[in-house]
This record gives sequence, C-alpha cells and structure tokens, in this order.
Amino acid sequence: MKITAETVSHVARLARLAMPPEDLRQLAPQLSDILEYAEQLQQVQLDGVEPTSHPFHEVNVLRDDVVRPSLPRDLALANAPEAEAGQVRVPAVLEGGGGA
Repeated sequence: MKITAETVSHVARLARLAMPPEDLRQLAPQLSDILEYAEQLQQVQLDGVEPTSHPFHEVNVLRDDVVRPSLPRDLALANAPEAEAGQVRVPAVLEGGGGA
C-alpha cells in the first residue's frame, strides 16, 4: 500500500497533530515501508503453529521478598518541602482541596 503525504496529512488532521510539510513528505515513505512489511508478514504460513503469549515457559520468576535495611524515615523526609505525620505532604490536585 502506497502512503502519500496527503494521506499522512489527513491522518494527522484526524489525530489533531500539527505536522510541517517536510515531516509529511519524510513520513509517507516510512509508513509505506511499514505497511509493506506488514503485508509480507501476512504471507507467512502459520498452519500448525501454536499461538503463544510469551516465548518462555517460566511463570512468576520473582526474587524472594527479603527484609533489608532501608533509609530511615526521618532521613527520607529531610528534603521534603513539607512533612506531616511521617509522610510527605503534597498540594491538593483535585477540586475541593481537602484531604482523604
């Protein structure tokens, strides 16, 4: 599928993206190449290939939870602009301005 600068401009307009004309001209052949590659992938014969969600058979590979020394609370709060009850106090960002 051949993508033109006009097509890129149309899609950019739909996505409400402002793009200079030189970007449109540069992006058109790149998008065409991507779509051509996708078309090639459509031709791959996958009969008998099981779908996979992950290439490895390992499940929940996590390290053990080990308690380790950490930064003391007072030291962690030392650089906070404001602290209250052992926590960093931040300005309200939701309407109402009240706490929880």
